Amino acid sequence: MLLRTYLKTSDPVDRWLLWILIGLIAAGFFIFLSASIGLHAREGASFKSIIISRLLATTIGICAAYMASLFHYKKLRRLTLPFLLFSTALSILVFIPGVGVEHGGARRWISIFGLSFQPAELLKLAFVIYAAAILSAMKEKSRIFSRGPLLLLLLSSVAGALLLLQPDTDTFIVLFAALLSMFIAWGGRWRHVCAVLLIGLIGLAALVYWRPYLKERVTTFLEPATDVQGAGWQVNQSLIAIGSGGFSGRGFGQSVQKFSYLPEPIGDSIFAVAAEEFGFLGSVALIGIFLAFFLRGLRIASRAPDLFSGLLSIGIVILIGASAFMNMGSMLAIIPLSGLPLAFISHGGTALVITLFETGILLNISRYQKSAA
Repeated sequence: MLLRTYLKTSDPVDRWLLWILIGLIAAGFFIFLSASIGLHAREGASFKSIIISRLLATTIGICAAYMASLFHYKKLRRLTLPFLLFSTALSILVFIPGVGVEHGGARRWISIFGLSFQPAELLKLAFVIYAAAILSAMKEKSRIFSRGPLLLLLLSSVAGALLLLQPDTDTFIVLFAALLSMFIAWGGRWRHVCAVLLIGLIGLAALVYWRPYLKERVTTFLEPATDVQGAGWQVNQSLIAIGSGGFSGRGFGQSVQKFSYLPEPIGDSIFAVAAEEFGFLGSVALIGIFLAFFLRGLRIASRAPDLFSGLLSIGIVILIGASAFMNMGSMLAIIPLSGLPLAFISHGGTALVITLFETGILLNISRYQKSAA
């Protein structure tokens, strides 16, 4: 009844995207529910508290998506700079002792009143909104090619400084991909695109050279069988899980790898758990839902009522899509291992809430999309 009323508003949201979102939320909850059993069994974590925290994050995220779908995107444009400054300030807090929380050698979280929050998730969205606002303003003033590449490099540098110091290389790569995609859609010349991309690749190569954990990831990707008990453990166990799922899978809750072998069964490795339980068919279905989300988002971007909303749509779609496909790709060993969560599926309240909020913005833009010619 509530959904029917929501769809019958004067400017209804894109129905296909809404149903895809509902499918991802539902699939994410059931996959997470099964994966949580493994964490409970081997680490003694409270199953009840894990599920309650997931339900709480999902509820907050759905409310955030609903509010964002009603909040006109043009009003969001006016809040661009305050939003960017606020998210930047939160990101700086991770480096302050007593506020920032360190885990696994990284400082990516802040803890306030016992609640942890990952500012990088908000920072990504803030930079995408800011880039959409500035780029659209430049084109409106006919300064299409003079400052665009410099702006892209400047935004990437500032975001890189905040994210790479944590360190959070994977999040920076996703944000850079989103900004570069927005620049291409904006009308950036291909020689500028290639120049920026070349600078980005050189910077990434330097990071791989100077940071041992990144070098280890690349080495493991190229030769996954060289250290199966060490650096190659996660990717090899992931491939075992995916392979043992066969065509139709072991069945819901029947994953073996999640109990003793897969690191982070509710986090990075959750796609491997899903593939083991639902097999090739389930994996293809899940990838297909993400692909449908990606294509529907691009369709909304192509029909956006103005340049700002079009660029913002592209940025959001790439943020979510690139993160999801990097996670699944790393579990399938077709790209180096990534520490990114699987959007809508993995554990991580901050990521889930912000991802749903971003989708809400996309739904709001879809209310005003142009009709097909």
